[in-house]
Amino acid sequence: MRSFRHLGVPMAAAILITGLAQQALAQGSDKWGHKGRERLNQGTIGLAAGLPEGAPLRFAAEIARVLNEGDDLRILPIVTRGVFDNFVDLLQLRGVDAAIVYGDTLLHFEKVEKAPQVATHVNYIASLFPSELQIFVRPEINSVNDLAGKWVNFNSHGTAAAYSGPIIFKRLGIDVVEKFDPHPVVMRDIRSSDKYAATVWVTSKPVGGISQADWPPGFKLISVPYTKELEELYLPATLDNKDYPKLIAADQKIETIAVPAVLAVYNWQPGSARYARMVRFVDSLFAKLPELQKPPFHPAWRDVNLAASVPGWKRYGPVQNKLDELRGSASTNSSAPRAAPTAAVTRSSCNVDVCASRFRSFDPASCTYLPYGSNRRATCEVGQSN
Repeated sequence: MRSFRHLGVPMAAAILITGLAQQALAQGSDKWGHKGRERLNQGTIGLAAGLPEGAPLRFAAEIARVLNEGDDLRILPIVTRGVFDNFVDLLQLRGVDAAIVYGDTLLHFEKVEKAPQVATHVNYIASLFPSELQIFVRPEINSVNDLAGKWVNFNSHGTAAAYSGPIIFKRLGIDVVEKFDPHPVVMRDIRSSDKYAATVWVTSKPVGGISQADWPPGFKLISVPYTKELEELYLPATLDNKDYPKLIAADQKIETIAVPAVLAVYNWQPGSARYARMVRFVDSLFAKLPELQKPPFHPAWRDVNLAASVPGWKRYGPVQNKLDELRGSASTNSSAPRAAPTAAVTRSSCNVDVCASRFRSFDPASCTYLPYGSNRRATCEVGQSN
């Protein structure tokens, strides 16, 4: 290479600056041209979230905050008309690759809307946060069966309770008079009038309007049986004194169900560009879930388990492949000669299935879980061979 020394410092600097300028110009031309646009779009994922005041939008924003990797992976949280409409957006809207939806919406689009092959086109990546069913009743009501023929309010149309509530009652075989009035209005009237027998809520516990108020004797939350008809779509849940200290005794538990919020994905054709970007998304989620499970992110991340199943849904192929890879690693290492214990050996010998069934906060990528009351994750050693 020829030296610039004989040209002098000013001339050498001028040549260097000219070269850098030409390089920047070329890069700028590429950035704003077809290639730059294609590169940016290849790493961008549209995530339909929900309304500005809802928990789904916060979850989507936190996913973007942690998983974004420059132009290689960029998640765009989208404010939508609501979680129910997110399912439509996932099926129909250009630019939407994933969405946060409720677990029972798949059956609606399959059986009621009759969307063609919807269970094939839409899969799940993970179950996110549960929204517990909470039924608040007047003193004369002692069980969910007592609500037959009574006015039951499911809140305004478009809310989770207005969608999931009637489905749940139909699956229980209880015929109620369905009302869809704003809950704040009904909760004001229910104290002095028996017009409404109950209000139904589907949201994260506790409901502030119920837990913080002082109610006359007899007002209560009632149990919901976890029947075979509910097992297909919902998860078991409980309400206790920590949730509602004014309504539930210290030694009492109210059995109920929860509607899972699901991180759903469109099942793009393997080999396509959109499939490739979703594989990158899945890999990043497995790798970075432990970060999401720490403050300041939503506390419900602590219970997210990527190996957990969602009733009535099919797991997304790349997620299943990732879990199979982890299980295969555990199987291979359990039959190999054991070396001195190290962090790598502990991780590779992880029993994904056993740990996933034991700990809700289990992360298969790191083989760790979050012990109750702790902010530090611990290695799951359940089912490991010695």
